[in-house]
Amino acid sequence: MFSGIIESLGEVASVEAGNASCVLEVDTGMTDVVPGESIAVNGVCLTATDIGENGRIRFFVSSETLDRTALGRLGRAGRINLERAVTPQTRLSGHMVQGHVDGIARLVSVEDVGDARKVVFSVPAALRRYMVEKGSVTLDGISLTLNEVGSPVMDPTGAERFEIEVMIIPHTWDHTTLGTLVPGDPVNVEVDVIAKYVESVCQYR
Repeated sequence: MFSGIIESLGEVASVEAGNASCVLEVDTGMTDVVPGESIAVNGVCLTATDIGENGRIRFFVSSETLDRTALGRLGRAGRINLERAVTPQTRLSGHMVQGHVDGIARLVSVEDVGDARKVVFSVPAALRRYMVEKGSVTLDGISLTLNEVGSPVMDPTGAERFEIEVMIIPHTWDHTTLGTLVPGDPVNVEVDVIAKYVESVCQYR
């Protein structure tokens, strides 16, 4: 379980392609990680399999994870958001994040609003029912507040999508990978798990 508050920025050291999978090697700067520990990498819960010197960690990424997330975009020397699992003593500054990605959004635009930035993403229509204004969403592992949630429309490819707007403060912009994105870039989306449980209870009660 995570909180969506990014602990540090890591750097991809290598990506070793396998048979429909890959091994991701990351310079994390985390020197006390133990094998088997869960770490959120751009919002994707991965297991540390090997721990090298100076916090270099290897993660096995399965075909299921590659198919359902944007981790496939990572290349050598790319920066990534990192968060270790919360403990019972951790302040839950964001919201409950599992690291289980529900879909892939794409950056639409960034607009300066004073010292902050208004950022718009396009999201698959299937996730619309889990999002509400002033609710929480996780984008590439970052817990964010939804300022606006649009209605689904047909995009040029014929897929139904909707737009969400989030306001990014300078600290978040400077200490996460958001500032490296360009329009069209994919990001991992995890909706609020409570919304999914409520939906399931109402459907099968």
